Parts: sequence; C-alpha cells; structure tokens
Amino acid sequence: MRAVAGLLDANQADVDAGREEGLNEALLDRLMLTEARVAEMAKGVREIAELPDPVGEVVEEWTLENGLEVAKKRVPIGVVAVVYEARPNVTIDAAALCLKSGNAAVLRGSRSAESSNAFLSGMLADALTAAELPAASVALLSGGGHEQLAELATAEGLVDLIIPRGGEGLKNALKDRSRGCR
Repeated sequence: MRAVAGLLDANQADVDAGREEGLNEALLDRLMLTEARVAEMAKGVREIAELPDPVGEVVEEWTLENGLEVAKKRVPIGVVAVVYEARPNVTIDAAALCLKSGNAAVLRGSRSAESSNAFLSGMLADALTAAELPAASVALLSGGGHEQLAELATAEGLVDLIIPRGGEGLKNALKDRSRGCR
C-alpha cells in the first residue's frame, strides 16, 4: 500500500502542476490516478502475465516440394519505443506488453506526467530486479520536448520500432521526424 500512496502523491504533484499550467479538464482526468485506476493497472498487468507466451509460437508451417520445412515463428522485435501523452497508466501497460513479447521498452511519456512516470519507472525497475531480469529492460525518457522526440525518431540502431500512443498531433510529429516514414 505504501507504493500506491507514493504513486498517488507523485501523481497529485503532476495534477497540481497541470492545473497551474492550464491543462483542460479532459487532460487532467486522463492524467489523474485514483486507487481504483491503480487497481485497474495492476489487474491489466496480471492479465498480460497470464497470456500465453507468444515468443517462439509457430504461426504457420509448410513443406516445400524439395522437402525443406519452412515455419513462421513469432520472435521479439528488439527495442520498442512507445511515445505517449498524459496517461501514466500507459507506462505500465506498454512496459508489460513489451516485456511479455520478449522486447525491451523505451518509454517516453509527456512532461505533464513526469512525476507519476518517474515513480512508476522506479517500481518497474524494482520489479524487474526482483524477477531477476535486467532493470534496464525498461527505460523511461523523461522531460524533453520535440527535440528529444526528433532524436528518438531518428536514432539509428538503437530503437527497432516506435509506437505513438496518442492523438493525431503526436502521430504526425513522429512521422515528420522519422526517417523513411514520409
């Protein structure tokens, strides 16, 4: 319960800062965490954990005329970056989905959820260490603006896939800055 209280305190700092910055009520609602929303986040992680392991699953297989057996298997992508807006729950959802599929995650939330995301990132690092997984399997990029987004979108050899989770503005900002996505 201490972790939930700490998360709610961090989140309240984000909500208070959002109010001071003039975020509209819809954005503030997306940003705000409650005990019920935290419980839903935990439930979602448990549901993801209970899913069958997709890595190595044979999706399709056949034999060529010459006897060569061919199979399509599910494999991890590598490093998946997820860029999202003022929804701290996405920090947990994205990390859980990336890890379940055998991928590392680079998470970049919005500045308005910085305290919440930092707290969640710390919790993730502790959970990964407890599970004897590298804490660096999930990395949070904090702060930054469009310059950081441009750097992430154009980084070569560091990120294998970028997933924007947000509105059209976010998707267009990533598309405009990415190489090969014109």
